[in-house]
Amino acid sequence: ISPLSHFQDIVLSDFTETNRLEVQKWLRGDEGCFDWSPVIQFVSELEGKRTPKEMEERLRRTVKQVLPCDVRHENPFHPLVLEPADCVLTSLCLEAACKDHPTYQQALKNVTALLRPGGVLIMIGVLNETFYVVGEHRLSCLPLSQTFVENALKDLGFSIQKNDILPMPDRDKNKVSDCEAFFFLIAEKMKNV
Repeated sequence: ISPLSHFQDIVLSDFTETNRLEVQKWLRGDEGCFDWSPVIQFVSELEGKRTPKEMEERLRRTVKQVLPCDVRHENPFHPLVLEPADCVLTSLCLEAACKDHPTYQQALKNVTALLRPGGVLIMIGVLNETFYVVGEHRLSCLPLSQTFVENALKDLGFSIQKNDILPMPDRDKNKVSDCEAFFFLIAEKMKNV
C-alpha cells in the first residue's frame, strides 16, 4: 500500500493461484472478498496523506497485473518477460520457498534480476525461523541469519541502505512460529551480476 505515492504501475505476484484469485476479487471489488480495510486504515493513519477510501481507489487503479510467480525459476514470471523494475518488494516469501541456503541464494538472484541497476529491493522476512502455522498446517521455513541475508545481497552487487530488526516478543510462548525476529531491509542494486 505504501508504494502508491512512488509508482504508477504495480505488478503483484504470488505462487499460489488461490492467493492470486483472492487479490483479483479484491481489485474488482467482488462481494465476500478479503477485507483489507483495517490494513488500509492503518497505513492511511500512519502516512496521514490520503483517506482510506482514496488509498483503496488508487491501489485498485495502480495494480496493473496479478501474475503467477515462482522464485525458484531463473525468470520468476516465466514465460512472461517483464521490463526491469524500479522496485521489487518481497515479503515472507523466499525463506518459505527455499529448502536450503544455496536454493535461497539462487532465488534471491532470480528475484533481484527483475530489477534495473539503481533499482530498489525491499525485503520483509524472518530470522531463524524453522516453522510457521497456517490454520491446522505446520509448514517448514529456512532459518536465516542477518549476516547470511546481508552477505547474499552484497554478493549480488547490492548496497544495503537499511536493515531494521524487530525482535519477536515472547518467542517461547509463540505457537504459530518460532521466528527470532523480523527484518525490514532496503537495498539498492549497484550493478548486474
